[in-house]
Parts: sequence; C-alpha cells; structure tokens
Amino acid sequence: MLTNLADRLKGVGMKLCVIGLGYIGLPTAAMFASNGHYVTGVDVSARIIEALSRGETYICEPGLGDVVHWTVSEGRLIAKEVPQPADAYIICVPTPINPDRSADLSYIDRAVRSILPILRKGNMVILESTSPPGTTRNLVCSMLSESGLIPGRDLYVAYCPERVLPGRILKELVSNSRVIGGITKESAIRVRDLYSCFVRGEMYITDSTTAEMCKLVENTYRDVNIALAAELAMICENLGINAWEVIRYANKHPRVNLHQPGPGVGGHCIAVDPWFIVQRQSGTARMIELARRINDSMPRYVLDRVKTLLKDINGVRRVCVLGVTYKPNVDDLRESPVVRLISMLKAEGGYSVITVDRHADYEGSKGRELYEAVRGCHLLLLAVNHREFEHVDFRRIKERMAYPCVLDTRNFWRAEEVETAGLSYHLLGWGKEPNEEGPDGGVPIPAGGGVRSSEER
Repeated sequence: MLTNLADRLKGVGMKLCVIGLGYIGLPTAAMFASNGHYVTGVDVSARIIEALSRGETYICEPGLGDVVHWTVSEGRLIAKEVPQPADAYIICVPTPINPDRSADLSYIDRAVRSILPILRKGNMVILESTSPPGTTRNLVCSMLSESGLIPGRDLYVAYCPERVLPGRILKELVSNSRVIGGITKESAIRVRDLYSCFVRGEMYITDSTTAEMCKLVENTYRDVNIALAAELAMICENLGINAWEVIRYANKHPRVNLHQPGPGVGGHCIAVDPWFIVQRQSGTARMIELARRINDSMPRYVLDRVKTLLKDINGVRRVCVLGVTYKPNVDDLRESPVVRLISMLKAEGGYSVITVDRHADYEGSKGRELYEAVRGCHLLLLAVNHREFEHVDFRRIKERMAYPCVLDTRNFWRAEEVETAGLSYHLLGWGKEPNEEGPDGGVPIPAGGGVRSSEER
C-alpha cells in the first residue's frame, strides 16, 4: 500500500474533513491523505483522537496501521475533536437502529450541524453513512440550507456509500465500483472527481435517493438469500436431510447461488440496512421484513437446539462457545448473533457459558486457550468459523469434556473426524439422529464445495 506513495503525491491537495473515524471513516481518511490531500479526522471519542494523533489505529485491518502512521507522520492526517474549515466534508458517522427498528439519524444530524458555522460557498458535503432513502435530499440538504447557502447552487452535495468487506477494506476502497448520487449532476461529477484520486473501480453517477437505495438493496439481497438458507436448514432438519448437501447440489445450477445458514446475521450492514427500507415502505417491503425476522430468530433456534442436546444433563449445563464476532477472522462484534445467543443462554438459567475468540475480547474470550476452556463442559458450540478453529485436536477435547457433545453451526468440521474422536457431532441444518448415517456415510459436505463462503457475506 505504501509502495511509491510519495511519488503519487502531486503538489498541494485539497483540505478535507472526515467526520466519524470508525470502520469506514478512518480508512477513508487515510486513503485521501495518502493520495495527496490534507485530511482532518474528527471523532467524539477522546481515545480515538489520542491514538490517531500518535499515528496509531484501534481498528484491526490489514495495512491500515502503516498508512495511518505514514500519513500522520507526514502531516497529511491530523485528528481533532471538532470539524475544521475545509474544501469538502465527508460524513461517516454511525446510523444504528432504534428499538422500534427505525433509523437513528441523530449522528448525521449532529455531524451536519457541526459544520454549518464553517461552510463556505463551493464546499462539497458528502454523506457516506448508510441511510434510509431520501435522507440526503430531505434531511441533510434541509439542514445545510440553515447556513444560508443553497445545496445544489452554493454547495455540492452527494451520497457516496462504500462497498467494502472487513479484512479487505483498503484494497476494496480502491478496486470496488462506486455509486455516486448527487442532488444535482454537477454535485455528483465534483464528488466523482474527488474520489478518483484513489478509486480505480468504475464510478457511476445517479441521484442521491437512488444511490441510497442501491446501498440498502445490496445488503438486503444478501439478507434475503441468507434467510432462505436459514429456513432451508430448519426444513431439512425436519425432513432428516442435510441442508448443506442440498445447497451444494442446488448451486450446481448455473443460475442458482444459495448462501449459507448459520446462527444469525450480524454486522452493521446486513443486519441493519433492510430495516431502513422497511421503515420507508412498511406496507410494501413484506418479503424484506420477513427475511429480517427469520435471520433475527436464528439465535433462538440455535438455543432450542442446545436445550434439546443437553436435556439429559442434570445441574448446570456448561457450554463452550468458539467465536463471538459477527463473521470469521475479524474483531467486529457489531450486531453479533453469537452475543445475542450467549445472552439468551444466560437468561434461560441453568447454563454456564465460556467463550474463546482471540480476535475480540468478550468476557475474557481473547486470552483463553481452547483446550482449557472446554474442560468440564457439556457442549462445544462452534459459532464462528475462525481459521484457528479449523484444525483442532478432537481427542484432546474429548478427554477434557464432561459430556462429549459438539454443535457445529457453520459446517466447518467433518462429522467423521469429530465422531472418530468419541464426540457426538451435530450440525445446524442436518436432521440426522445420533449415529445415523446419511447417503454419504454420515459425513457432511465440507463448506466451499459450491456453498457460498461466509467470508463473502
């Protein structure tokens, strides 16, 4: 990422102000700063500001630490608690959901209001935060007008969402295509020209509401697909067959691409974005809402599986959960269905839960060793298929467990290997009874054989 970086800096760049230094804001600020611009990163967290001022990042993302360190040391990226005058303002603040599943736009509201006193004619204002359709035009532009400057005439305003995958953010910020929605065509063109300093993918110009809907429907497509896989898993369990095998063979069809089931859907995108469409079109977005409710129900479904598997255990049932993040090989706990599952187990009463996850520290999970954690447990629950869980010593696990039971929610382990070690293997979506053999001798189809990898979610 830093190869010949200095050679790419051409003269004095624009002054940019990136508001919100989270999983998207900080990488975006770093990319602009490493490609010729002077960037002020703004955040309400003193911890984040202090770390960035030292050239450090709190986000575990390949390559990001090097870029941040370099740009800070060169004076291209600085951290402030309040916005500073700039040529362009890029808003990357969170848009969580309220308890009623409506969008909480208060962070956008505060971000826009924070720049009103320093706006100048000719400034760009760019919203990257995922938002319900119409937010840029109806909310952001309305607030910007309070400055006395007219959006579309005095200010260039656009919506420009990212399309990146944690673990690949810097690469995908460069290579992925972008949809740029301006409130006017000139706004979209100005923003496209700004992002062209580092974006190598195609950039498509449209209106702001269309761009907002594009961002939402991309994640909604995946959410609906995963909900179909989740429902298929429940159906196959009732029919006594293997959903993973069904998905594998169905995906041999040239126009079929079923995703994977699992213990639920997490992350700030797929688990949240569909609700923004439902909020705007509650009477029409019926399938979208149903899919969201199916995926939200999966932690409860896994809980019921756990209760069934341990129904014969007297006293406190000890469960060792492997993985707590919302997806494999990242440190992100946002909207994690595993965290919800753990909370449900504890609320149920009669369960003791211990977690193992070197990527994230959830109740001591980061510092725990797997073989010590399973000691005395009645169930080993594979919740997240981190790479480090791929090859484990099941015989050693069997020796330490009080009750030899395994529940794999990710189709990550081979039944034959687990059961040869003396453990009882159960797979989410496989309706076999203990010791029952399927048509392939009781061995589930490994992930990847025509099944969309969860890494791509």
